Amino acid sequence: MPEVSKKYLYILVLVGVIIFMSNLDVMYVNIMEARNFITAREMVNMDNWLLTTMNAEPRYEKPPLPTWFTALSAMLFGFNSLFALRLPAALLALFLLFYFFRLIPRLKIGQKQAFLASLILASSFYIIFAGRNGQWDIFTHGFMMAAIYYLWKFFGQTHGLYKNALLAALFFGFSFMSKGPVSLYALLLPFLIAYGVVYGLKGFSRKKKPFLLFLFTAIIISGWWFLYVRLVDPVAFTRITTVETTRWANYNVKPFYYYWSFFTQSGIWTIPAFVGLLYPYLKRRVCNHKAYVFSLLWTLSAVILLSIIPEKKARYLLPVMIPLALNTSFYIEYLFRKFREMPLKEKWVVYFNHGLIAAIGIVFPVGAYFVLDLEGYWFWYVMTSIILFGIGAAIIYFLKKQKYPKVFYLTVVFICGIMLTGFPLTYALLENPKFRNISELQNKYEFNIYELRNTTPELIWEYGEPISNLSEEEVLQLDDEKMGLLLMEKDSVFVQQQDRFRIISSERYDLNYVHPEKSGYKDRLIRRFYVLEKKE
Repeated sequence: MPEVSKKYLYILVLVGVIIFMSNLDVMYVNIMEARNFITAREMVNMDNWLLTTMNAEPRYEKPPLPTWFTALSAMLFGFNSLFALRLPAALLALFLLFYFFRLIPRLKIGQKQAFLASLILASSFYIIFAGRNGQWDIFTHGFMMAAIYYLWKFFGQTHGLYKNALLAALFFGFSFMSKGPVSLYALLLPFLIAYGVVYGLKGFSRKKKPFLLFLFTAIIISGWWFLYVRLVDPVAFTRITTVETTRWANYNVKPFYYYWSFFTQSGIWTIPAFVGLLYPYLKRRVCNHKAYVFSLLWTLSAVILLSIIPEKKARYLLPVMIPLALNTSFYIEYLFRKFREMPLKEKWVVYFNHGLIAAIGIVFPVGAYFVLDLEGYWFWYVMTSIILFGIGAAIIYFLKKQKYPKVFYLTVVFICGIMLTGFPLTYALLENPKFRNISELQNKYEFNIYELRNTTPELIWEYGEPISNLSEEEVLQLDDEKMGLLLMEKDSVFVQQQDRFRIISSERYDLNYVHPEKSGYKDRLIRRFYVLEKKE
């Protein structure tokens, strides 16, 4: 690796560590994380490493590779450490950046643009979200990025074919073992479409044997766990697979055009990303037209393929952010070269985009002072105010001087500043005076605790162990002399009207971190806890 490339890589790793690892344990556990963390905990506590479970029930919706990594991290640092539980996802975000950075020069693009594209990717909103969250999307796409890198080498070289085929198969299998065929469809297939159209597959006939090795190895690594579960627990596997397959067509259905604001998911790069998609404008301004067409086709193919699937969620756009960052870098590289010479009618977009970011930094000290409850957060408020105000002022200064490279780098530093000092201020927005954690019930009572009907992952996670979920009929058939029953407040009428058990006490638990008067406050995170005693 050239020295300049090493320098860029070291800076990229530093930026990645700041963005993905600083204050990693600040945010509370969300529903997707709770499901994954419960499964990891039950792997360790109940030895369910292959037949994975959630709340002691089969959970075969997702393959187990990311959960294995999470379980191992928790075994090293403890399940009480959110940093440990989220660390594997953060490391996979760095892994994704590494292979993304390594791939771009193979398009005959300079190391500097590869560096710029990687910084754009690292600071894109949905990449930040996925890399700091204990969800498995970053795993499947991170591993597939590595597979794409070795497939590019496989298609573009005449030597090392078997080595590249095996490495591509290994990471393809890891991607499949992270979230099934998601990345195959949303990242690899669009890549193959764009590669085939722009670069073609010349000389592929001489590579058939190593390619067959790739297919065979990839299928073995991808499929062994699914086959094992299908053979050992066929009833649960078939039931879960049927439900998951049906959801693709019937659950959370959105119109075809739902994803066509996809570029907004890049966050601070929304406007540059949009400009980068304007082929008539950029086609004569980019440094490598062929590579630009490839990145544009890769991006648009991914969006179209995702749009075909009836089930749609904003987070499914994560794989689109990868080629979009590459595509956006062509516009950014053009600004690096030509910003001073550009006419004002082209510059106003740059002034507006970065001026808006600068304005946010400059007004933050005043805005945060009036909006946030800063008691206990003054240190973070002062540090964040100094950093964001300083960066905002510097962006304005260098915009006036027309030094776009400094403006670009300051924008990345702006994100780093938010992650380093601004993230702890999140809780200044989330104070819930009624908050009471269900974890208080751990080891408090010697009798059994059950839950009526509803299973809420966050509740199970905080409680620390599985809770039996029962229907009304099953509750009334219990022979426990004394027991605890968790239920949603709207179901309290069941306890009050039944005559088999006497109510000894009642308490309310609220797992919402959000204030009751703000959006995001969820009734499903509230439970009424009854201590019941069997009537004689």
